[in-house]
Amino acid sequence: MKRVIIGLSGGVDSSVAAFLLKEQGYEVIGLFMKNWHDDSVTISNECPWLDDSNDAMLVAEKLGIPFQTVDLSEQYKERIVDYMFHEYEKGRTPNPDVLCNREIKFDVFMKIALELGADYVATGHYCRKGVIERDGKEIYQLLAGVDGNKDQSYFLCQLSQEQLAKSLFPIGELTKPEVRDIATKLDLVTAEKKDSQGLCFIGKVKLPDFLQQQLKPKEGLIVEVPKDQNIYKQTAPVFDSEEDKLKYLSRKIDYKVDLGKVVGKHQGAHYFTKGQRKGLAVGGTVEPLFVIDTDVEDNVIYTGQGKEHPGLLKKALFVANDELHWIREDLALQSGQTMQVKARIRYRQPLQTATLHKVEGGLYVAFNAFQSAITEGQFVAWYIDDELIGSGVIS
Repeated sequence: MKRVIIGLSGGVDSSVAAFLLKEQGYEVIGLFMKNWHDDSVTISNECPWLDDSNDAMLVAEKLGIPFQTVDLSEQYKERIVDYMFHEYEKGRTPNPDVLCNREIKFDVFMKIALELGADYVATGHYCRKGVIERDGKEIYQLLAGVDGNKDQSYFLCQLSQEQLAKSLFPIGELTKPEVRDIATKLDLVTAEKKDSQGLCFIGKVKLPDFLQQQLKPKEGLIVEVPKDQNIYKQTAPVFDSEEDKLKYLSRKIDYKVDLGKVVGKHQGAHYFTKGQRKGLAVGGTVEPLFVIDTDVEDNVIYTGQGKEHPGLLKKALFVANDELHWIREDLALQSGQTMQVKARIRYRQPLQTATLHKVEGGLYVAFNAFQSAITEGQFVAWYIDDELIGSGVIS
């Protein structure tokens, strides 16, 4: 009998995933990952780890499977929290959920599971795994979940062939209502439990409070840049090469305070991210103000009115070679090659038509339509049909 160790999070998805594995004849062991000790920055009663741990234990008891807790808070701090502080300090916006899957669930946790004699590790993600054969070798596919509304393949965009080989996603063929229905019929304590929000494993966090542990508040200016500013009116130059054109389309505009007017003050540019609307506390504008750029060096936030502000819109982005990842290594592009794909720059964004252009230093993703708030530090993921084949950190 094959042994599967499932990450029981205390939520409905992993609870039902554990039940399905048992039904399929696996020997199932539930493991709860404790990744956080500091409750001072979580919003009270929003997903505290103790409640989740108790719920996970009750589910394991109900299903008749062994259960234990493993403390990964040290690795979580090193690999996720420290990385987040470092990225925010540089004025980038990291995605802790993607990192958490790559570094914790499918690395640290997976190694512990394999040491405990597991053949596979399972999670409650809404995605599917496929296997195809090429030249006598098995290749693993990461496929979107059947529930288009809940598909979580994006969060697993950094997984490797080795990690996928040892992974199972039991609920990938189900919709969320079907999962809740199974949990209700089994009378599981998690059946009606709300989906957790916020940082992976920490719960709902007041991000400024969280960041203030290391990044001290520092007053700076909020500048509003008008839509008709000359920097947006420049006619595109004539390009010598396709790469020069892509470089131009993905360029970062060099904002200066005298391009607009000072409309307010903030407590630290590193607390803000592109496309952000809340937390600016500036009123009196015809359309809502959005963050169009942050300058952590000079501690200035640049804003613009309305979703269609040209400072928010771009048609291309760049991923440097050391931030480039192919799940399907057999499909990886060589310099000079292109590929038609569908891509997204954030979770739940509808897939966008795009072309990948591989160049010497990395990869450009050129979209057919303008994209809003392409943000440095976030992940772009690309698909062929419903298969996620690669991803990278936006430069």
